[in-house]
Amino acid sequence: MIARRANLYCGDVFVFRSKRLDRVKLLACDGSGVVLITKWLHQGRFTWPPIRNGAVHLSATQLALLLDGLEWTRVSPKPVKQPTVVG
Repeated sequence: MIARRANLYCGDVFVFRSKRLDRVKLLACDGSGVVLITKWLHQGRFTWPPIRNGAVHLSATQLALLLDGLEWTRVSPKPVKQPTVVG
């Protein structure tokens, strides 16, 4: 896999967390401009993966679970089976 620099205008979403781990801010480009989204939990904290090389990389599913305040580390991805051709 070739590493590339993150780019807001190429679909990458930048997520910033607070020290208290109960708030996040997201920056994303929707095609017509840059959107800032802020979310905080009234109870509990967001579960964050370890930081590697100064950044955290999440799949879309992991990000959705994280933003819902769920324990996404307990969810294991299931492999997708290649469909078989019949006939």
